[in-house]
Amino acid sequence: MGGLFRHVRDLALAHEAAGHSVGIICDTPGVPGYSEGMVAELTPRISLGVKRVSMRREVGPRDLIDARKVLNVLKELKPSVLHGHGAKGGVYARALGSLIRAERSRVARFYSPHGGSLHYGAATRPGKAYFRVERFLERFTDHILFVADFEKRAYTAKIGPPACPWSVNRNGLTAAEFEPVEPVADAADFLFLGELRAIKGPDLFIHALAELKSAGHAHIRAVIVGDGAERQQLAGLAESLGLSDSVEFRPSMPAREAFALARTFVMPSRAEALPYVVIEALAAQVPVVATYVGGIPEIFGSSADALVAPESGALAAAMRAAAENRAHFMRLLPGQTTLKERFSIERMAEHALEAYREAVTKLAH
Repeated sequence: MGGLFRHVRDLALAHEAAGHSVGIICDTPGVPGYSEGMVAELTPRISLGVKRVSMRREVGPRDLIDARKVLNVLKELKPSVLHGHGAKGGVYARALGSLIRAERSRVARFYSPHGGSLHYGAATRPGKAYFRVERFLERFTDHILFVADFEKRAYTAKIGPPACPWSVNRNGLTAAEFEPVEPVADAADFLFLGELRAIKGPDLFIHALAELKSAGHAHIRAVIVGDGAERQQLAGLAESLGLSDSVEFRPSMPAREAFALARTFVMPSRAEALPYVVIEALAAQVPVVATYVGGIPEIFGSSADALVAPESGALAAAMRAAAENRAHFMRLLPGQTTLKERFSIERMAEHALEAYREAVTKLAH
């Protein structure tokens, strides 16, 4: 879903363009919020194709059946590199990659958490269980590619310093994504774009809108773009706060299309790794109100003081500032030169290839 699959897609296409044979194993169709558009785009463009296997976010007995299906695909494809993305993908890549290794394959096993299990608290029961699994799987890991310095720090704090090779490989954009996006003539004031679940903070966004409206901004309008299991619950929240005529819900769409629907993009997340959508919005020169969580401060760099706490009052204050003086608010955000230097697809793809080459070469000796 979302940024994780965008990262996978961009790596796959860049590596295919560099002359490598790439395939993807991902979840079956029908999951709310899943990036089916990106799957359809990828299928004819990667030489090993897209294989669909059921992969549930929750851990359960069905995982054994699903894992067997993934193993069969891997035996068919015989990859040199197996790169698992997200917590479930990371388990499959390392555990199943090790089974293949036992059959004299030389597959290199890579893992990118993308937040995943790291979103859990160290003191929670699920967190303790997941972190024990993560620590155990390190012995079957040839390299961890974190997408943010924050992610590596969270891993070290909750699991311990990685006992295997690791590096940071940040998300990257194409040159075209640095072209500005202008709002449409009847653009709303604010945009939420993302998966509709609590960790992304859409409820905080709605509460912030209600606070602005009660403070005198009677004609405020917002667009919520995305899919997810909590869509109806969020629509009910907007109605209960008197925002039915002020908030429009739309299904998922490409980020740059969504950016044109409003004058300010709001990222009210409670937790993140290194969200693509924030980089995309800044690159498109769209005003961004975002929370000081995860790897978002890494994106903002010296402009991180513009970030706010994941709390409706703080969001409302920043949203008001962006609406009242757009030009001044834009000057608080990171500049285009800095963004281009740090977040390019070319840099991201080459860094991953360097790590792959090193691991494959080590296995050959």
